[in-house]
Amino acid sequence: MSSYAIKNLLEIEPEGPEGLEIRFARKHLDSRELGVSLERFAPGRTTTAGHNHEEQEEAYVVVEGSGVAKLDDETIEVKQWDVIRVAPEVVRGFDAGPEGLVLLAIGGAKPEGGDGNLVADRWPAS
Repeated sequence: MSSYAIKNLLEIEPEGPEGLEIRFARKHLDSRELGVSLERFAPGRTTTAGHNHEEQEEAYVVVEGSGVAKLDDETIEVKQWDVIRVAPEVVRGFDAGPEGLVLLAIGGAKPEGGDGNLVADRWPAS
């Protein structure tokens, strides 16, 4: 393992359903403690499920666009350069505004194999 790593997020193969592009960098960075991903929501894209974690805290930075974050049962409008920190147990997800939503998601350490829990029927936020 190197003491540093550099990877261009746009060179990572995207994952995700139609209208939601996610590029996960953790494995490309060989990181022990941090996960970083780029999440690009198409304009007006709403999601049908949220997620939470057992241990992993996350922060999201709104890089472009705007939308709504749903954190448990609360909805919060978000705009460019907002930073949202989310405790592991909070069910979270995002809906894009009319110009779309681009997020950088930063996650802390997680157990081997992951600790995410999908929570269905939480969306749309609005």
